[in-house]
Amino acid sequence: MSVFLRRATADDLAAVGALHHRSRVDAYRDIVPADALAAVPPGAMGAWWIERWSWERHSHVLTVAERDGALAGFTYVGPYEQDEPGLGELYAIHLDPDEVGRGVGRLLMIDALATLRERGWSRAALWVLAGNTRARRFYERGGWVADGVERDDRIGAAVTRMVRYSRPL
Repeated sequence: MSVFLRRATADDLAAVGALHHRSRVDAYRDIVPADALAAVPPGAMGAWWIERWSWERHSHVLTVAERDGALAGFTYVGPYEQDEPGLGELYAIHLDPDEVGRGVGRLLMIDALATLRERGWSRAALWVLAGNTRARRFYERGGWVADGVERDDRIGAAVTRMVRYSRPL
């Protein structure tokens, strides 16, 4: 039962959206109200990825992890959303809930950091929900540090507090 990483294709996007939805519902269930999580159903998340891919596929990298032919997780990296020289961003790392704790996240993180370096960035940043202690511990074990920058964001109608983590590449 080995894990295989590869760059995503357009054929993966609906499955990425469905996995993204499952991952968010599982990871955020104790942080974000259920109605806010339900506001974007799996099909809409797939459509969102298809739209995003159409605009960003040349400047961003979507990597999928497969275990025995099934989608186990993904990462999405690219330029930092605001113009900050030398800074790339890990926009997303999501796992199928059954894959949490099985090493897939670590493999995806290693690959994402290598991809960011290969793209020429010297530092990386990511945003995480302030209350997502499981994810925050994962990032901290990977050398990421909360750098003091915070913002509010939305998931459905819920306002969520986000914390930025960064690290050298």
